[in-house]
Amino acid sequence: MTPVIAFGEALVDMLSSRLGEAAGNAPETFTPYAGGAPANVAVACARLGVPSRFLGMLGEDHFGDFLAAELASHGVDLSGVVRTREARTALAFVSRDAYGERTFDFYRPPAADLLYRLEHLPAGVFANPAIVHFCSNSLTEAEIAETTLSMADMAGRAGCLVSVDANLRHNLWASGSADIALVTQLIDRAELAKLSTEELDYLRADHPADAWLAERLAAGVKLLVITNGPGDVRAVGVGRELRHAPPAVEAVDTTAGGDAFIGGLLAELAEHGIDNAWYHDEAFLQRALGTAANCGAHAVTRPGAYAALPDRHDLAGLRG
Repeated sequence: MTPVIAFGEALVDMLSSRLGEAAGNAPETFTPYAGGAPANVAVACARLGVPSRFLGMLGEDHFGDFLAAELASHGVDLSGVVRTREARTALAFVSRDAYGERTFDFYRPPAADLLYRLEHLPAGVFANPAIVHFCSNSLTEAEIAETTLSMADMAGRAGCLVSVDANLRHNLWASGSADIALVTQLIDRAELAKLSTEELDYLRADHPADAWLAERLAAGVKLLVITNGPGDVRAVGVGRELRHAPPAVEAVDTTAGGDAFIGGLLAELAEHGIDNAWYHDEAFLQRALGTAANCGAHAVTRPGAYAALPDRHDLAGLRG
């Protein structure tokens, strides 16, 4: 089975006790949950039985200890995690509306994950074929962006499959909006890219959607997967487009829905193997999209991130 390596931020989601207008005037409290998009993906893959490794930096603080313990408890390899006293572990205060949709208030920067550099990579980390996963949250400052793009190049040259989830969080950027050029540069380094309909609309700007997707495929992306909340998932490749309807569920907290989705997709790819033309295998792609959609649907019915991610037993009774 091909291992998955996820790079980027691990942070603590402080989840509000208030749920939309139904909370009334009740006191608001926050419960800590382990999170961070690439860390969520590492956990999602590990819970599905895939060898999973996380690369990143945590503060030498209480929250860093909490995250390291949570990652390890789910079987994630932490040999690529570095600890630092130069910055604290990041926090995200998460509020939810009546439909489980969330808004984030990030305490980042400064944060430990932004200090990771190429010299922190374990020796030989890309020596064997692996799926290496990134997202745009490690592009928000110049030095971490350079590290991320260089690491994606290294992984690709080494024969790894590069996966990218756009995962736009505009309030992490100093300008208040994601840098379209930088995010597109990262996506164009991928073989597999995932984004939501809203992210596609933002990144394409005034380009027609089909033209923007065709540009990414021309740049070398093999498959673009576009999610649309409870709507159909689209998978677009050269000369093909597949659709899959996710199962209908009642969302409680959408925090980890997208990460569970890409985790399920990567888990199927890890089992299938990356040394063949996986993106031409329609039966595999349909099966993988089904697993991914089921993972996402399961995750949004539960609060938190790691805590909401399914294992194989959880998926047994859920069919899309």
